[in-house]
Amino acid sequence: MQVELDSKTMPKIPGAKVAILQAKWYREPLNRMVQKTIDLLVEAECPKPEVHILPGSLELPLAAQALMRTEKYDAIICFGAIMKGETYHFDMIMNMCAEGFNRVMLEEGVPIIMEVLPISSNEQLEARSQDNSFNKGIEAAMATAEIIDWRRRNLSK
Repeated sequence: MQVELDSKTMPKIPGAKVAILQAKWYREPLNRMVQKTIDLLVEAECPKPEVHILPGSLELPLAAQALMRTEKYDAIICFGAIMKGETYHFDMIMNMCAEGFNRVMLEEGVPIIMEVLPISSNEQLEARSQDNSFNKGIEAAMATAEIIDWRRRNLSK
């Protein structure tokens, strides 16, 4: 179910270091989500995140871990889409991706905002990437700002 979000409630996160990882598949709709995320993070006083393009969604957890081990990040946002087909490949890749994000996030102690969408059609992805309040980039930006804000308020004491 699509959820309409209001980005006006986003906390400010000045100076936060955020990276965005994006799978190269489904480039146009993912670009729209990424751009919406960047726009909102910049509005929240976060420096413009660097965007890294990866071969696919399965490579995103490994790339997130590599970035976390080279620099200090406040959060990493990952965008991808995995289309359900006739075989179990979809389930396998989606599960491996989710498990990878969870493991890396807990091992490295850096939040990963996962916007890897399991889809059954291009229309589903298009509906979540339009220039409206249902764009998943809004959800990604809000979750990023909220977790960074929470960590700053609760863990830096």
